[in-house]
Amino acid sequence: MVSNDVYLLPLNDDGSPQVTGEYIYLAPETRESVTIRFAIEGTSSICRHGSLWVNIPERGAEFRRDKFREFKLVPDFNRTLEISIPIYEAGAYAFYTTYAELPDLANNLAQANGVSTTKTKKTPLYYIDVAPRLTLDGQPLPLPALSVFSIISKFMGRYPQDWERHLRGISDRGYNMIHFTPLQVRGASDSPYSLYDQLGWDPNCFPEGEKDVQKLVESLEKNHSMLSLTDIVLNHTAHNSTWLLDHPEAGYNLTTAPWLESAYLLDSKLLELSYKLEKLGLPTDLKSVDDLVKIMDAIKKEVMAEIRLWEYYALDVDRDADAAIESWVVGKTAFPEGSIGPGGIDALRAAAPKDQADFLVKNALKGMDRLGERFRRRVDPNIAAALLSAIFGRYEGESGDSTDQAAARVKILEILDIVNVPFYKEYDAEVAEILQQLFNRIKYVRLDEHGPKQGPINAKNPLIETYFTRLPLNEKTVKHRKEDLALVNNGWVWGGNALVDNAGPQSRVYLRREVIVWGDCTKLRYGAGPNDSPWLWEHMTKYARMLAKYFAGFRIDNCHSTPLHVAEHILDEARRVRPDLFVVAELFTGSEEMDYVFVKRLGLSSLVREAMQAWSTAELSRLVHRHGGRPIGSFEVDEISSLDVRGPVKENGETVNGEHQYTREIIRRIKPVPVQALFMDCTHDNEVPAQKRDARDTLPNAALVCMCSSATGSVMGYDEIYPKLVDLVSESRLYTSESSKFPVKVGDGKGGIGGVKKLLNQIHTLMGLDGYDETHIHHEDQYITVHRVHPGSRKGYFLIAHTAFPGYGNGNGAFNAVHLTGTKAKHLGSWMLEVDSSKEAVEEVLSDKKYLRGLPSRLIALPGIRMEVKGDDTIITVRDRFPPGSIALFETWIPAAEHSSGLDTFVTSGAKVAMDELSLIDLNFLLYKCEPEEHDVSNGRDGTYDIPGHGKIVYAGLQGWWSILADIIKDNNLAHPLCQHLRDGQWALDYIVGRLERASKLEAYSRLAKPAAWLRERFDAIRGIPSFLLPRYFGLVLRTAYMAAFEQGVSLMNHNIRNGQWFLQKLAMVSTQQTGLVKSASLYPNRLVPSLAAGLPHFAVDWARCWGRDVFISLRGLYLGTGRFDEAKEHIRAFAGVLKHGMIPNLLGSGNTPRYNARDSVWFFLQCIQDYTRIAPDGLSLLDEKIKRRFLPYDDTWFPTDDPRAYSKESTIGDIVLEVLQRHAAGMKFREANAGPGLDMQMGDEGFNIEIRVDWSNGFIFGGNQKNCGTWMDKMGESDRAGSKGVPGTPRDGAAVEITGLLYSSLRWVASLNKSGKYSYASVRKTDGSEVTFEGWASLIKSNFERCYFVPISPSEDSAYDINTSVVHRRGIYKDLYRSGKEYEDYQLRPNFPIAMTSAPDLFDDKHAMHALCIADSVLRGPTGMATLDPGDMNYRPYYHNSEDSTDFATSKGRNYHQGPEWLWPTGFFLRALLKFDLKRRGRDDAEGRTEAFQQVTRRLIGCKEMIERSPWAGLAELTQKNGEHCADSSPTQAWSASCLIDLYMDAADEQAKLDSQTLPLR
Repeated sequence: MVSNDVYLLPLNDDGSPQVTGEYIYLAPETRESVTIRFAIEGTSSICRHGSLWVNIPERGAEFRRDKFREFKLVPDFNRTLEISIPIYEAGAYAFYTTYAELPDLANNLAQANGVSTTKTKKTPLYYIDVAPRLTLDGQPLPLPALSVFSIISKFMGRYPQDWERHLRGISDRGYNMIHFTPLQVRGASDSPYSLYDQLGWDPNCFPEGEKDVQKLVESLEKNHSMLSLTDIVLNHTAHNSTWLLDHPEAGYNLTTAPWLESAYLLDSKLLELSYKLEKLGLPTDLKSVDDLVKIMDAIKKEVMAEIRLWEYYALDVDRDADAAIESWVVGKTAFPEGSIGPGGIDALRAAAPKDQADFLVKNALKGMDRLGERFRRRVDPNIAAALLSAIFGRYEGESGDSTDQAAARVKILEILDIVNVPFYKEYDAEVAEILQQLFNRIKYVRLDEHGPKQGPINAKNPLIETYFTRLPLNEKTVKHRKEDLALVNNGWVWGGNALVDNAGPQSRVYLRREVIVWGDCTKLRYGAGPNDSPWLWEHMTKYARMLAKYFAGFRIDNCHSTPLHVAEHILDEARRVRPDLFVVAELFTGSEEMDYVFVKRLGLSSLVREAMQAWSTAELSRLVHRHGGRPIGSFEVDEISSLDVRGPVKENGETVNGEHQYTREIIRRIKPVPVQALFMDCTHDNEVPAQKRDARDTLPNAALVCMCSSATGSVMGYDEIYPKLVDLVSESRLYTSESSKFPVKVGDGKGGIGGVKKLLNQIHTLMGLDGYDETHIHHEDQYITVHRVHPGSRKGYFLIAHTAFPGYGNGNGAFNAVHLTGTKAKHLGSWMLEVDSSKEAVEEVLSDKKYLRGLPSRLIALPGIRMEVKGDDTIITVRDRFPPGSIALFETWIPAAEHSSGLDTFVTSGAKVAMDELSLIDLNFLLYKCEPEEHDVSNGRDGTYDIPGHGKIVYAGLQGWWSILADIIKDNNLAHPLCQHLRDGQWALDYIVGRLERASKLEAYSRLAKPAAWLRERFDAIRGIPSFLLPRYFGLVLRTAYMAAFEQGVSLMNHNIRNGQWFLQKLAMVSTQQTGLVKSASLYPNRLVPSLAAGLPHFAVDWARCWGRDVFISLRGLYLGTGRFDEAKEHIRAFAGVLKHGMIPNLLGSGNTPRYNARDSVWFFLQCIQDYTRIAPDGLSLLDEKIKRRFLPYDDTWFPTDDPRAYSKESTIGDIVLEVLQRHAAGMKFREANAGPGLDMQMGDEGFNIEIRVDWSNGFIFGGNQKNCGTWMDKMGESDRAGSKGVPGTPRDGAAVEITGLLYSSLRWVASLNKSGKYSYASVRKTDGSEVTFEGWASLIKSNFERCYFVPISPSEDSAYDINTSVVHRRGIYKDLYRSGKEYEDYQLRPNFPIAMTSAPDLFDDKHAMHALCIADSVLRGPTGMATLDPGDMNYRPYYHNSEDSTDFATSKGRNYHQGPEWLWPTGFFLRALLKFDLKRRGRDDAEGRTEAFQQVTRRLIGCKEMIERSPWAGLAELTQKNGEHCADSSPTQAWSASCLIDLYMDAADEQAKLDSQTLPLR
């Protein structure tokens, strides 16, 4: 069996990766290829003319950053597209998508003469960084196992003799990678980072050049077991590099960068002043700020005034005035398009001079793109002339009537002077900045205590550091222009933007003197690409490839100053030579966000970070915490799942005949990770402990770094305790080290910390190799402790570090005892560091003219600690003698977790088998049960679990726990109250198991015994582990159980659900959530069967659970759409059995107390019977099934269930259908049984009177009155205070549009059944006794529907419709009601007409339907739900608060329940209608158009997908407030909200089945 790691990368609707921060970092564990699997929802926006583009090359192909492969995104409504791409090598790969943006929904399809005008859009580039796979001694070396040692080559002495001594000592201390500062020929300053020749090796170190380097690298690996890393310097070259004389264009000179002219002039003039200070009587040896002020006065007078800097900012008004007059005189005038305002030229003529100047500023300025030569800025003479013509008219000569040239010149000069005002302000601000920067810099280098105090101003140390290298004029440079020979030097800028070129045209930092310059380094100019500086690109590419040939890694010097496109090219070229190149960068961009930009684009392996940056123990603790690794007991966030795939065996890419092998795919979710660090105890850029802290801190600082779960490192001189930072420029002495003289032995000794560093490095490498990535860091006053453990074996290492910052003294710091719970420890050793850092010792060491030496020091072994063992707990106390600079090191293990890798396997296995016999009703108990349901099943004994500090979980079952755990695990939130509760005790484990074991003893839930036993065994297995690990293992067990239960639920549903998208599966599981055994709410009075809740927890038990309307709006999706035909039939039979008045009850009351006040419920009921006969296997047989009747057929007499008449008669379902139609056809008038406050305390007396009739002039059913509310919009006013009690919010009497549509659907259905001989009834009797056939009744409705319901778009069409023009509020819609008690309510726009559209589409004119749907889309549709009333209606009140008891008649006691709040279930009907009518208007061969129709629907599902993802109830809410705002009074998960979207997926599958296989594939 071959294993293949697959990293799953879902993409969002906009093509971005579903990874927080969009940083995708893969660290493969083997050298095998890994697979990135893109997952895209089938009708995501990016699938419209969509393609995924990746620059990941095929096996054997060369990586090219700009070479992308295309993968077509073929839309599919019901499926998630998956594109799997193998990655064979490390690097920074990129992907993007192209797609055509989905047009806005419109009434009319855009026509383009049959020619597609689709314009594609490209997303940003997103990056996938794959870590290099390093090997050492033939074994993998993960990046967290690296221990890097940094040296400055010029201090190493001669190669090979001096070098070998040092390398042996470095290797002996346990380092496994050596970092060389540049090994090339150095420039005049002798700085390692100022390279004279990038392609030449330092002859002082390597007399034989490249041959010596090759030997060095080979010796490192073979003899010293060390890899090599070297700096690559891309930003600058030594100012004396010979090749600059031939190629000055490789730098920023006054030809390649003319915008630097003013900066060069200022720099030159400042140098000139420096040389003549004495002549001017000015101080040359500054002693005070007063001296500096005199210098500054001279700068203003001798420099700023002399160079006339303003000429680089301002217009030359005389020149521009003359040019304008010249153009005006000859008639060359031009007004740019759009430059003349609404007042025309007359307004411009009459404008004030300031406004006329603004005209020129907006339209006529040239040369504004950058600084350059003097008076670069100018006014376009033709536009200035046009302004003159507006003011004075056309020039007609000096003798004509027009204004003469002199007067015109005066005018234009006045205007140009105004234009110049902001330019002079700009100049003044720049000069102020220049003077401030000069003052600060001169003060720092000459006067400040913390500055270098350079002494007298002379030729060697001029007044300022020059910003420019001035190449000499000689036989090589004579061929160049003078401007070519002034090259800008490199440097850095405080707080600079890393993506802005400091020497580029958009930056003025060289002019403003903001650069801290390196006078020995000339800045290199790469331009936009190789064509801008071909020699330099070729030269530096050779340099990179040469380095990659020998070194395992690069350190990019000053990465933040390196142009990104240059670094990308250089690293691409280097990786062609060495694919697994380790790339670490010195990156100081000033923001983590900008760091990510560099890391992602360059594929940086690590960023250099340094412990010596910490100014206190607390800050050092923070740094260790940042790089330490995950917290101990972290959750497994990988969500690894396996899939076995059978495929052909291949050899050399060719398939071997007939042979197959199994490949196990290990599917991992990509998780957000921080940027990896190379965490150094010290670098050659920072001061050592002896300077910044206390020399004794050398030991604890190093130990803390080594305990971190990242690459770590040090620098030569740190272990040796050099007294000060080595000056890598001016220093010339050579390294010395005790470790280079004698073999390094672990433990105490003289001459630094090498003996303990060896042990620390060995432990660090071991932990990195084996994956010890969990860490606990604790800071207590002067102490930091670090415990790093393996997540599987639970073995670890524990460090106590007593840091040494100034003022810490010599005591033990009163450190509290450490309790290692459930953990055994072995003391590996304790040591303290003694250092003689006296003034005399420092001076003696520094006086050595030949060698760099460390301060006198001793590592002393200490008893250090006391260990007390109590059972499996260990208590560690530090002894009195444990001063600052001491450490104690321990090996740890957890006895209860000695076989924890086996424990992990045990607790995550066997769950599927434990669940495989469960039914969906069992799963309802296992996964769900809200508090009222739990009370019901346990006779009030049990409820949902209450987590201290968090509150009650929403379900007693696994979903209640998982809704919390999912985010805890994702965020690794070990501080969550649930985690603390688990650490405090095991009550949660007892609750979960106890609940299931009690249930399994009940006959109805006997199958729960297996999952109960599985959970008990797993919980028993983890009860003995230390409490701090319990949250992790609890998470593992719960996730395993939950996933297995969820998968079992999905597996029991139909093919479409099993193979559907995640969203469809979550919707389908709402059927399991809402269907269960509830003793107080069975479907029958004397028999317990599962029932469907309207919603949870509001409608969970008793009379409130089963609503006829809700059941039959929900049944199609939740039952028929999931394959739950038995439950569907049971609910149809149960409600058929309680038919009375030709109606099913609004409230079932288990058949004991049914209430008949819903006029619409029965029509949803008939629609479900119709759907069942069409969808269920042998569905038509349902019509012949007999059911016992709760009441007598065609008899309105009420009697209780114990009356002998109850259930004494039988009818078939077919008979029931006829009875419904017959009772309505004949008309009904009755008063509700048991009417009065006992039945409904809010209803007024008249509201209990029910009347329903058919108007046989149109066939519509009319019913209700203004005192009741018989449709789903059934909110009755309840407020005495507001005077609304007994006044319905939405009576909806008359003929409700959805009832008319559902009636027509039923009539058409039974008529067709009768016609085909499958239904024996053909007609019903009307009130007058005459008969009407089903077909005739349906035809009557169809012939009148559009006339009665449509509100025409144009008033000119009103005569053809039943319209009262004076009442119309919005046109192009369908009325909500026909002939209601308040006429204006007919014309209200509500989301009910789509219900009629889905059930009876042929009632609607297609164009009218689409127009109405577009209006509903723009007016009613919210993020998740449909507004229940037009926002333009005077009654619109979109915020529902049922508890509000105000005097507001409209809203008090929630009377506005259906007057604006956004309900979710109508969204399903709206989207079904939209899909249906959008597809109808497109041709069968219009595959693109049909795809668009599906995508319009998908776009409108985003809010619902987000809601079900984040809802702890794992469902869709009943309603929201305006614009999707949360409604606290809404049921958080409602059956019909989910069901109606499953309906949509069912319709989509049906529509898709009609299409040819060549178009949009669905399955």
